[in-house]
Amino acid sequence: MVKKIKNAEPQKPKQKEKIKEVKHPLCQPNQKNFRFGNDIRPRIVKSRFVKFPRYVQLQRQKRILMKRLKCPPALAQFFDPLDKETTRKVYKVLEKYTPETKKEKKERLQNEAKEQAKDKKNKKEKKDGKKPVTLKCGLNHVTYLVEQKRAKLVLIAADVDPIETVVFLPSLCKTMDIPYAIVASKERLGHLANKKTCTCLALTDFKDNAADLENFCKIFRERFQGPPAHSRKPEKGIKGIMKEKKAEKELNAKK
Repeated sequence: MVKKIKNAEPQKPKQKEKIKEVKHPLCQPNQKNFRFGNDIRPRIVKSRFVKFPRYVQLQRQKRILMKRLKCPPALAQFFDPLDKETTRKVYKVLEKYTPETKKEKKERLQNEAKEQAKDKKNKKEKKDGKKPVTLKCGLNHVTYLVEQKRAKLVLIAADVDPIETVVFLPSLCKTMDIPYAIVASKERLGHLANKKTCTCLALTDFKDNAADLENFCKIFRERFQGPPAHSRKPEKGIKGIMKEKKAEKELNAKK
């Protein structure tokens, strides 16, 4: 009898045994456990891993450029707006001149129409239905009022973007001899005009708090129209400041 030989599996080549490096017991690092009540997690600066949107990058670049570049007098005055206390007082007075909303206007016109209908029946003379004196908003409207010398007071926002839209307005007010003031926020001006934002506001007549408004006009003339405008010097960066400090230390060491 011939014995059947089973198909023998090919022998695998023996792998070389890895030589374990014996480390000194004092040099071996202990594995950290960051679970609750154990090791404290290291602080990670997440700004390094965040890609900010394009508009945020442009905002930051623009802010740096406005700090570093030399500004001409026409632009420099927008970096030095009216102080907080006086602006707060001005807003408080101008709240009485806020324009009427659509609902209020509709009610006023309805009441006027009813009065006119009664007067026709009774054959009375017509009354002059004049509009109430309110704040005028909008760049084109305000420039027209200033050119016609109908505006008595002008407020301009400092945070308008692009600023070129409003740069001409202070010089126009100076030539027309109309008191103006540069205010910090356009949102606050918009709140006075019942809108989200507003670049500038104008007032054509002083009916309520006339004495206070005339005093404000004097302050604005002294503040903005009196002294000659100066250019704004550029601010120094962090590296420039560090270099100056280093130079001062070296000079003190030599002395």
